[in-house]
Amino acid sequence: MDTLLSFALDYGLFLAKTVTLVVAVALVVMILGSSIVAARREKQRRLKIERVNERLTRMGDVLSDAMESKSQAKARAKKRKAEAKARAKAKGDAARPARLFVLDFDGDIRASAVDNLRHAINALLQVVDTEDEVLLRLESGGGLVHSYGLAASQLERLKTAGVRLTVSVDQIAASGGYMMACVADRIVAAPFAIVGSIGVVAQVPNFHRWLDERHIDYELHTAGDYKRTLTLFGENTDAGRDKFRAELENTHGLFKTFVGTHRPQLDIDAVATGEHWYGREALARDLVDDIATSDDLMLTAAREHRDVYAISMPRATGLLARLAGQGSRALSRLWHDHTVARPRAQDPHV
Repeated sequence: MDTLLSFALDYGLFLAKTVTLVVAVALVVMILGSSIVAARREKQRRLKIERVNERLTRMGDVLSDAMESKSQAKARAKKRKAEAKARAKAKGDAARPARLFVLDFDGDIRASAVDNLRHAINALLQVVDTEDEVLLRLESGGGLVHSYGLAASQLERLKTAGVRLTVSVDQIAASGGYMMACVADRIVAAPFAIVGSIGVVAQVPNFHRWLDERHIDYELHTAGDYKRTLTLFGENTDAGRDKFRAELENTHGLFKTFVGTHRPQLDIDAVATGEHWYGREALARDLVDDIATSDDLMLTAAREHRDVYAISMPRATGLLARLAGQGSRALSRLWHDHTVARPRAQDPHV
């Protein structure tokens, strides 16, 4: 009996030590992982700057070297060196030429890229002057009204500072994407880029009849007549539908006013029908100002001997960072959706 008790005590002590060791190791791993993720996130905050002129020159040199003789390549290099020396001398005698800063915005429904855009603009506003220009390469089919409203407001900060803003649309700037684009001094679109869609949409599935057939009750309690106009599971009323449509019309009116303020040359009632157009059609309707690609704009600036800088915020690509980032986004979305400010299924999209 004493032997059995002694064995039980020894085993319990061993088990306690093992559990303590496992917990300690797990805590160390968690702390280490958290530190790595924090470091990766901090790295994401660092802007990556690329001088586009040098990349374009290298690409041109590769092609030229493949076609020219050694003597021709040597003569070209000598000529370029002389031109660079002359420009350097001219720079010393004249004001600095305008620079072109290139930003990218690849928009999803929630305009998630607005955070990186905000950081980039914060940095730019500390170094740009009124002679410089910002080129935003914009791709977005639109999304939540408040999210794209914030993105457009970030671009307005550049305008307020007196910095010339050009938006280039290579593929699509529709709805909320066009809300951002219209802030620019100049909108340039590729010939087949999709532009426009100045409208508002919201849709709500309703399962009331399905629940009713199965004798399942659904109760929704609100304080305020219009706290919830349409529901997913309850029986929707004509009064709720009318209020919902009125909210959409109000949002559409705000959208039209915003676009009309930034592009007064538009016949806003003619283009704010929710339709979209391709680049050349959009040009005929004054939705854009020129037909070209973002590559054309950067190459032209480089040929004008303007310094072209592409600014980005690279994302961490490690497996741990990706898993941690996905987990963080999922938890954040779960918390936001169910405890903080649960978005309605009928939230309007632009």
